[in-house]
Amino acid sequence: MIDMANFTPVSALLGGMLIGTAALWLLLANGRIAGISGIFSGLFSLSMADKRWRLMFLAGLLLGPQLWQLAGGELPIFPKHSVLWLMAAGLLVGLGTGVGSGCTSGHGICGIGRLSPRSLVATVTFMVSAIVTVVIINQFNVIAGGL
Repeated sequence: MIDMANFTPVSALLGGMLIGTAALWLLLANGRIAGISGIFSGLFSLSMADKRWRLMFLAGLLLGPQLWQLAGGELPIFPKHSVLWLMAAGLLVGLGTGVGSGCTSGHGICGIGRLSPRSLVATVTFMVSAIVTVVIINQFNVIAGGL
């Protein structure tokens, strides 16, 4: 849960700058788009040399929150749902990225940055879907009991 009463834009700004810098660096260094779903799915079908940079990029994603905590930062999100619900949500996100030919990072950060109309439509679709999902869960207490 994000503490909106004590929210400061500094951490959001720094996080956005780090994400943009990582995406730009990956594009300039490797000529690759920083779409996490594509980076992850590529682990299962490409050469070892291509897997190395993908593993390093994903390791950076996993280590980032740990480094933030070591620097004294707090993690703002604490999942309150069961592991089964989180796995189901992850599966739906995976299916959605397959249907949308990319995820929020690929379309939302890199695609919109390249002024891609397809990425703009995909990002708006992702955001509307997320808003509707949150409203349904909160208004109707869909996941109250957990699995």
